[in-house]
Amino acid sequence: MHKPAGILVNGNSFKTIANALTQNITRSTLSDVAKPQPVHRLDFPTTGILLVGKTSSSIRALNTLFKNRAIKKTYYAVTIGTMEHEGFITTTVDGKTSKSKYKVHQTIDSKRFGKLNLVQLEPFTGRRHQLRKHLFSIGNPILGDKDYGFENLILKGKGLYLHAYSLQFIHPFTNESLYLKDQLPKRFKKLFADI
Repeated sequence: MHKPAGILVNGNSFKTIANALTQNITRSTLSDVAKPQPVHRLDFPTTGILLVGKTSSSIRALNTLFKNRAIKKTYYAVTIGTMEHEGFITTTVDGKTSKSKYKVHQTIDSKRFGKLNLVQLEPFTGRRHQLRKHLFSIGNPILGDKDYGFENLILKGKGLYLHAYSLQFIHPFTNESLYLKDQLPKRFKKLFADI
């Protein structure tokens, strides 16, 4: 499903994706039907694809795939500043080893920010705020990031330019190769041509 910005995936709040699923997606007809639930998280301000399980066996199987890093996640972000064309970031996050890969697809000049980059990201570990912290650590924070950005370069009112674009994995029951994606938001397309 598509997760919009500004909604928690789960937690103590009433307004969460997890709480809204029962009323908004079709119930499974399989015998081990369960209350639908997200099997991973996206940050509150992040948009994009979110995987949901609707049976006890699928929730367990998908959780195992995430735990074993058998699901390839691809994100896109708009970053600020001049960047190398591609590379790896291995800065620790919260004292734990972490690794992300990035590749710059387009760069445009910006009066306010100098350069803006459309960057494809692939996290190899799943630390909290990993991509946001990693990009900040190399001096290229994500546009609109109030937590990990440079104070004079905070974009107000437009949200965080971080989008969970795709998930790629082998279906745990059918062995089918799946590639699920959620198109880039319009605000990304307004900045960069041909995406």
